[in-house]
Amino acid sequence: MRVTTEAIIGAVTGALTGPRTVLLGRYDTHGRLQYTGRSTTLTQPAGRALAGVLTASAGAHPWMGWTFSVGWGTRETLDVQLVQPDIVMEVPVDVARDAAGQWRHPVRAHRLRTDVNPAQVPLVGETGP
Repeated sequence: MRVTTEAIIGAVTGALTGPRTVLLGRYDTHGRLQYTGRSTTLTQPAGRALAGVLTASAGAHPWMGWTFSVGWGTRETLDVQLVQPDIVMEVPVDVARDAAGQWRHPVRAHRLRTDVNPAQVPLVGETGP
């Protein structure tokens, strides 16, 4: 089963001027941004639109020092660019999650939600709109 929901962009793969995928997160009940999943490869128009609103992380970032796996069962890590976690994206997600609350399958980027503040995004583990 899939639902449409929101998540916060915390990092991208590729350059900020041409992101290839986004790494998404949601806050937990303690106010920490937790990684929830990664998108499939962005279309060129989606990457260009996203590049226009992304800002490189300035100073401390909630994911500084974290590593992200290329995929399930591999130790190879992604090369990511941390961004200011202030952009919200609408994504259709599979409701299946792992024990850490991460979506088990990559998500497709649907659209940017400039009308939604990161504080309005459901908490990690929640499905709701």
